[in-house]
Amino acid sequence: MEFLFSVESAAIIVFVVGYLAIALEHNIKIDKAAPALIIGGLCWTLYILSVPASERDHIVEHELLHHLSEIAQILFFLLGAMTIVEIIDTHSGFKIITRHIKTNNKQVLLWIITLVTFFLSALLDNLATTIVMVSIIRKIISEKEERLFYVGMIVISANAGGAWSPIGDVTTTMLWIGGQITASNIIPTLILPSLACLLVPMFFAVRKLKGKIDPNKIAAGFAQRNESGHPVVHVSPFERRFVFGIGVLGLIFVPIFKTVTHLPPYMGMTLSLGIVWASTEFLHSRRLSLYKQRSALSVVSILQRVDVPSVLFFLGILTAVASLQSMGTLAKLADFLDNTINNFYVVNIFLGLFSAIVDNVPLVAAAMGMYSLDVYPVDHSMWEFLAYCAGTGGSTLIIGSAAGVAAMGMENVNFMWYLKKIAGLALIGYFAGIIVFMLQELALGNISF
Repeated sequence: MEFLFSVESAAIIVFVVGYLAIALEHNIKIDKAAPALIIGGLCWTLYILSVPASERDHIVEHELLHHLSEIAQILFFLLGAMTIVEIIDTHSGFKIITRHIKTNNKQVLLWIITLVTFFLSALLDNLATTIVMVSIIRKIISEKEERLFYVGMIVISANAGGAWSPIGDVTTTMLWIGGQITASNIIPTLILPSLACLLVPMFFAVRKLKGKIDPNKIAAGFAQRNESGHPVVHVSPFERRFVFGIGVLGLIFVPIFKTVTHLPPYMGMTLSLGIVWASTEFLHSRRLSLYKQRSALSVVSILQRVDVPSVLFFLGILTAVASLQSMGTLAKLADFLDNTINNFYVVNIFLGLFSAIVDNVPLVAAAMGMYSLDVYPVDHSMWEFLAYCAGTGGSTLIIGSAAGVAAMGMENVNFMWYLKKIAGLALIGYFAGIIVFMLQELALGNISF
């Protein structure tokens, strides 16, 4: 036991040191994917060496491979979503949306972007929505610092929007599939707290934006995007509309597919990607005389521009967290909070904030294992509040949610910049939603301190 404790302590130290390296990637000039992969490998190595050799095969087969299957689902989903968005982007599909944004008022633009993100993330999911909306805003705002502020608010609104939908956030989906919540109850229960989580920080955020958007900046944004590595390829209006339509429909199809078939979301995403891929290949088959243009528009070429380092970062960090879960570290933390505080409202608030540091998926999984449906039945306030806290608490740090990590990879968001500029707004929104939830509980007579 002492040896196991020392190994567990060593794994925690490795995780903390690696986390600091991720947070300070711009200072130490090492991409965040590298320390994430290192801590993932080291934590599992420490764990496997702490058990007898006779048990190692069992741990690999029943624990590591089990976690790997869950992680792979997230990675394949992310890869498919990023590829579809990149296909739309290469075909200038987002011009269809940006040209309908008529306002040149920066404050009005922020309201439009965040509200669209909020509702779209409930329909798709917060990860895919973040990828889409960041791709759009980078076409409108060419100034880096200002664009990052919009990106930060997109992360907050995507996580807030995903929390109240059973398919909007992976943790809410886990609770839905696990039978802790129902779709008919979670939506009306969490939509007002989630709205508060967005609207309250928005009133502070818009005050930081002044002036108008120069109409020429939008064109500059497109030019900058092309100069950054995308080949300049001419597509017809029909091709642009067709690829945009089939791409968006492919993303919307994913939650419908999951609801109908009960297959995991990545299956729907890979099916959608395959259809979009085949459709674009057929669409450009007539460009045989313009082989270079056809090649630049092919998915094979587009895949070379997908942000693979972000995918590898996910692999590393989720693998590291899985090792802490297998060691029982996360369960011990949850037990400690439960036994010390003995109030699920307060415990969930802490779990939500802790999910900004450690991935919310294993935290929710640990909570689902801690509490029985006999103690907290279906649609109990415990599960609803857990869904809100786990879904929105991660916004306080850029690496605290899938949406944040995706935005970090797409726009190279600095960890410390986000901490200084966005974290405070996210924290205000988080507690604003908690207050609204508590007022609802008080009105319904459900609060039990």
